[in-house]
This record gives sequence, C-alpha cells and structure tokens, in this order.
Amino acid sequence: MNKQELFENIKKKKSFLCVGLDTDIKKIPEHLLKEEDPIFAFNKAIIDATAPYCIAYKPNLAFYESMGVKGWIAFEKTVEYIKKNYPDQFIIADAKRGDIGNTSAMYARTFFEELNIDSVTVAPYMGEDSVTPFLTYEGKWVILLALTSNKGSHDFQLTTDTEGERLFEKVLRKSQEWANDQNMMYVVGATQGRMFEDIRKIVPNHFLLVPGIGAQGGSLEEVCKYGMTKECGLIVNSSRAIIYADKTENFANVAAEEAKKVQQQMEKELAAIL
Repeated sequence: MNKQELFENIKKKKSFLCVGLDTDIKKIPEHLLKEEDPIFAFNKAIIDATAPYCIAYKPNLAFYESMGVKGWIAFEKTVEYIKKNYPDQFIIADAKRGDIGNTSAMYARTFFEELNIDSVTVAPYMGEDSVTPFLTYEGKWVILLALTSNKGSHDFQLTTDTEGERLFEKVLRKSQEWANDQNMMYVVGATQGRMFEDIRKIVPNHFLLVPGIGAQGGSLEEVCKYGMTKECGLIVNSSRAIIYADKTENFANVAAEEAKKVQQQMEKELAAIL
C-alpha cells in the first residue's frame, strides 16, 4: 500500500485509527478459552467488529511469541484473515526488529516475503546497515522508532549532543538519507504533546505511527493540533482501551462502540483538511 492509497482510505473512512492487537491469553474473555485457537478467535471477532472504524491493525509480536508455536500460528492466521477479508487495512507488524545487516535481511524476509505484511517497526540504534535491508522491498514500509511514549524514553531519546541536538532529532535527520516519506514512517508517542511541533520541523510530510492514546493517556486533540499534515500524516493506535473494553460474551460489540467513538473524534479532526 503506497502513501496515496493510505490517505485515500483515511478520507473514505474518515478515520486514521489503528487497532492494536496486543492479544494476551490471560486477558481475553473466558468463554473463548474453549476455542481451538482462542487468540485467533478473539482477534477475528475484534477485527470483524472494528474494521468499519479503522484503517490499520497492529499485532504486537511479543504477545504471540510468548505462546511459542501456537502464538505464531495465531499471528499468521490473523494476518491472513485481515488480508483476505479486509484488504484495505494497513497491517503493521509491531516487532521492533533491527540487527546487523544480514540478520535484518532475514527479519525483512520474514515479514515482507513470507508474510507479505505492509510494514514493520524497526529500532534504529544500530544504524544504517541495520535498517536498509528492510527498505529494499517495493511497496513496503519501515516504521522507525523515534520518540516513544514510555517513561524510559527520556533515558536516551532526549539526551543532547554538544550542539544541542537531541538523539531523536538525530534519528529523524540521519534516517532521511536512507529513505523518504513514501517508504518510511516514524513512531512518536501520543504522550509527547507539543514535541510534535519539533518533529514536524524535521519530517514535515512523513506519516507518524502514534501509540499512547486511550490507556496510556495521550491526547488525540494535542496529537492532531501539532502533528497533522494536509495528508493527515498520522496513524493513531489504540489497543487496550478498545480490545479489552469488555470481558463478557459481548466484548466484540463493546470494542466496536469504543472504536466508533474514536473514529467520530477523528472525523472532527479531519474536517480541517478534507
């Protein structure tokens, strides 16, 4: 999916919501534990319920890998289900990969050849040769970690060099030598508020994947005020606040209601550019 196709889908759905599939076997409704594949059963119900209100899904690999082979099978089935039934959805493998070149090449092969996923999150700490193997695939996206929403982000990402440049700013500037806004996005946490202004000075046209609204307390209004572009430029993720909004047999309907609430907020924010 290219940048224009992504924006067209945002306009069509009046939404830039990404639903995070952080599916924990210990948190899903109990009645699903009787299913042959409880994780996939949960994901399928959530996807069917929320697809009208979002433009992307983001399975977090840690939640699947924690279950070994069973979890990986559930992940693969989830990806295939989305691609077959909702082909307009942008799929993000939240894997945070990144290693020396030949290892990164294997990670890229996994997600872009074997699974044919649209995008993967990548950690930039090891530099250019750890990222560029992911950039050799036409039509695929690298989503580079830039400024995250966790408390520990201050430990490294906000440290400055002798010229006053913060580490996340160096990541943004340097990585533009490797790719452009047609195949690279950045992760920026919703809790960073007005920091989006500084980010947009460096990457005015790139899409940003923004986790942290909902359970983590980030403000959608602030994110849009300081981060939205004329092509939207935002994919805002919500996980727990949607998928775990209810633990009864009515969980999917409640998830749909929560996703719709966010979509309606997003529609108002999009009115300025559509």
